[in-house]
Parts: sequence; structure tokens; C-alpha cells
Amino acid sequence: MAFDDPFSDLLTRAVHAGESRVVPNGMPTVTPVYASATFTYDSMADMDRAFSGEIAGYVYTRHGNPTVAAVERTLLALEGGAGACAFGSGMAALHAALVACELRPGSTVLASQDLYGATLSLLLKIFSMFGVNTVLTDFADTKQLAAKAREVRPRVLVAETISNPLLKVCDLDACSAIAKEVGARFVVDSTFATPCLTQPIEHGADFVVHSATKYLSGHATVTGGIVVSKQPQDHDAVYQVMKLVGGILGPWEAHEVSRGIKTLPLRFERQCTNARKIAETLAKDGRVKRVYYPALCESPERLARILKPEYAGALVSFVLADDTREAAFRFMDALKLCVRATSLGDVFTTALHPATASHRDVPPARRQKLGVTDGLVRISAGIENVADILADIDQALKAAVGS
Repeated sequence: MAFDDPFSDLLTRAVHAGESRVVPNGMPTVTPVYASATFTYDSMADMDRAFSGEIAGYVYTRHGNPTVAAVERTLLALEGGAGACAFGSGMAALHAALVACELRPGSTVLASQDLYGATLSLLLKIFSMFGVNTVLTDFADTKQLAAKAREVRPRVLVAETISNPLLKVCDLDACSAIAKEVGARFVVDSTFATPCLTQPIEHGADFVVHSATKYLSGHATVTGGIVVSKQPQDHDAVYQVMKLVGGILGPWEAHEVSRGIKTLPLRFERQCTNARKIAETLAKDGRVKRVYYPALCESPERLARILKPEYAGALVSFVLADDTREAAFRFMDALKLCVRATSLGDVFTTALHPATASHRDVPPARRQKLGVTDGLVRISAGIENVADILADIDQALKAAVGS
């Protein structure tokens, strides 16, 4: 049958001529971006075996992709555990970890009262719609935590290694022991600590979650999330959530995260060193009411056991002497080097006002009770010359509260 088509001599060649089913000579030194949604095989029998898992291989990027797998292998090597799954954001990763814990109507989640605001909203607004109860308590008080766990018999405990934004260090050992006592799973968001400071699985966590948007990628170019599971059956459960819900990390984004992780230890060492100098300087500044920084606020014993005391994180939070929204806005608006941004962990220093950003959806009375006051500012130290960072903070403090 003939068709009158002016482009008939081009159509098939345009689609197929550039494609090759043969692996080229010369192995790439960096994992390529496999920007393919589908993968083919020499025979239907081989494709069937790949679908069933009988042979290793890829069939559909929602089920797995070689570029994404490279990120997962890297995090597994850094954190330990049985397996890792990558997601399109840190919140998608946390959601998957919680779903993998088999929460059902009537289940209770015992969560740290100091969690990131969006995490609290996920629990209190989304999971609550499906009959999951969330109880908040102070994880810093392990005696109170143990008593509350025995009272409510939770299915899951949720904590952050370093809390947002007051930077409290969670006693992972004590919390995991409490979770084990009451038969609960222990989910730890370790975004702020990164694998450079601790491996929560070694301290008893069942799931470790990272927002790869932050330190792992490190350049403010991508969003992503990772779940590392301690046990193979838990990894299988997270993988099923990833495959069926579909909140996957794309191959282009995975390439960005992979590239960032390669320099994570180098960047993070400098960021931690800068953060300590910023914290120590602000602690002596009369224009600042209070400084939150693990090395200044936590016991040396806990730091030595959970983190690396000499590198106690790369974030500093502080309350202005004029503890008001107006003063905080003056400070933020006056910054010239430090970037006003609603994230953290990038190569450049960023500043955030928690009351209007990370904890915006938390009721004002609750924010005040938690210590997230209107004059609180969070600084994420970058890799710049620390003298330049301090000079910018100094001139912004003058604008905010005077010299």
C-alpha cells in the first residue's frame, strides 16, 4: 500500500538511525545519564525474566534506572544497611518510609515535637486522614519519651538526628532502645547530619531518610530524597512504595545528586568549620540573645557518641536581641553575601526565617512553645571565606538591632 507523504524517505531514519543497541568500546568514567523511560531485550523471554527479577536488568524507569541506581549504591555504601531507594524529594522519601512501616487506621506515630514543619504537616494532615494518630513529645527528654512510648504503644518513632531549626542532637541509641522495647520501628531523618557525621543504622535506626536536595547534592540545582533500610524486607517494602506510588528520582536529577555526593566530605568539612566559627562569634555578640549550635548546647558525651564533636554540623540558629519579626526581616533584608533561601546545605551560605518558612504552617502559639520565635534566624554555612560570611552577618545585625 502506497502513501503520499512528502517526508516518507526521512521518517524511519529520523527515528532509528542514531540509536545503537551495541555497547560502545571505552567505558565511561562517570555513570551516564540513562534518559530512557524503557529498556528492551533481545527476546521476550529475557524481558520476562527481567520483569520477574530472575535476571538483573531494567525494564521501566519507574521500577529502576541505572543512573538512579548509582545514587542508591553510593548512599548504601555511606550509610550501611540492606538497600536504598531514591525519590523525587525528601518528603516523598519520608512518606515512603512511613508507608513501609505498615501504618494503618488506629496506628500511632510517636514523633519528635521538634521535627521539620512539613514533616509535622505530613503526619498531622495527610496520615491523619487515613486514621493514623500522631503523638508529639520531647525526644530530648528520653525518660519522658520512654514513658510516653509505653503509654501510647506506637508503631513508629520519628526523629531527626539534628532537629530543625533548634539543632538538638537526638540520642539515637536511647531512642532505638525505646523503640525496640515497645515493638516500634525507628525512622530517622539524618539530612542535617549527613553520613559524614553519623550512620543512624549503626545506632539502631530501621530507616534513614535524607533530603538529597540539601548537602548531598549541595548546589541548589535539584530536589531529591533517599531512604536507606536496615533490613532486606524493609528495603523491599520501600521499593514497592517507590514503584507503585511513583515518586521516583529522575535520571537527570540523579546525575546531579551523584555529582554532588562526590565532593560531600570536602564541602561538609569546610561548612562545619565555618559554622563553628559563626556560632562562637555570635555567642559573644550582645546583639544576639541566644545561639543554637550542637557544640555549644549539647553534652560532650552525647556529641562524642552520636556525632563528631569537632564537626558538630554546618547549621547555626540564633535569636536576635530584638526578638521580633520586624528585626528578623531587617536582618534578612540587609544580607548581601548570604542568600535568603528556603533550603540549606549548599556551597553558598543561606539564611532562613523559620517562623515564615520551615515552620510557617505551625500555629504561632505552638511555635513559641517550641522556641521558634519571631526573632529566630537559621544560617546554613557555605564554603566561602568565613571572614566574609561574618562580615555580612555583622553588617546585617547592625541593620537589625544596631551596633
